[in-house]
Amino acid sequence: MPLFDLSSGDPIADKRFALAQSYEEAGEFAIAADLYEQALEIAPDWVAAWYALGNARLRADDGEAARLAYERSLVLDPDDLFGARLKLALMDAAAPAAPPRAYVAGLFDQYAEKFDHVLVDKLQYRAPQLIAAALDDAGIGEVAAALDLGCGTGLMAAALAGRVLAIDGVDLSAAMVEEARAKGLYRRLSVDDIVAHTDGLEAGSLDLVVAADVLCYLGDLEPVFAAVARVLGPDGAFAFSVEALDAETENDTLGYTLRGSMRYAHDLNSLIDLGQTHDLTIATVKLDWLRLDRGEPILGFVMVFRRG
Repeated sequence: MPLFDLSSGDPIADKRFALAQSYEEAGEFAIAADLYEQALEIAPDWVAAWYALGNARLRADDGEAARLAYERSLVLDPDDLFGARLKLALMDAAAPAAPPRAYVAGLFDQYAEKFDHVLVDKLQYRAPQLIAAALDDAGIGEVAAALDLGCGTGLMAAALAGRVLAIDGVDLSAAMVEEARAKGLYRRLSVDDIVAHTDGLEAGSLDLVVAADVLCYLGDLEPVFAAVARVLGPDGAFAFSVEALDAETENDTLGYTLRGSMRYAHDLNSLIDLGQTHDLTIATVKLDWLRLDRGEPILGFVMVFRRG
């Protein structure tokens, strides 16, 4: 969630914060940090300012001060709306199994109204179309019942139009779900954690589960594979995209790593092993670019697993 959308409630502190952002955008990180500290002198319990101070101190190469600021933001906001735990993990070269739920929900609530424009028009997002093509490659035609994990605004459902008789969606972000509801593509929509929601469905009740650009917001995918494997019927399919981990430059000890983008990348062999553990066989896999990030293509795996 952009920090400038949150106010301290004090106009003077807010002005200091806005000025700090201007200096930070200009690359004057130390000056920005000093201004964030001035805002905090006025509003000492302002979580957004503590988090912003952490970012500015980190960019000014003052890791110790950055850590203290992130830790203070967590004391004030244990739910971690801004993802301070992820920042601390990156500083420690660690990769938590999952990000804070409040961080993910807040991030997408903030961008819901402009999500399609930004993702498709500016970032050239391609994951739904690549997943639909992968289903063709795997020989999967029309199916009766499907579930869209992390459905967002419904871009994946649109790419599957004519392929599924009924598709349900689930997403952590209530605002994203409302955008999806307006498109009228889903039979049912739920605001929930994707694993918790899937665990609540009848075993063997689905023919297809899809996940476009959502598993990059999770590290450990074992719970996802376990939940999906349980709800897939005979010959059911699990199709998804993930950002591709580069074993030469990134730590793949866990089978996944947390990137500076606050998203996760996953190792191909670890994904295949997860499938085998849960009686899912790889049907097709392709390495392709999923979208742009700062003008650079993000490489990812587009995969389809079959039941049995």
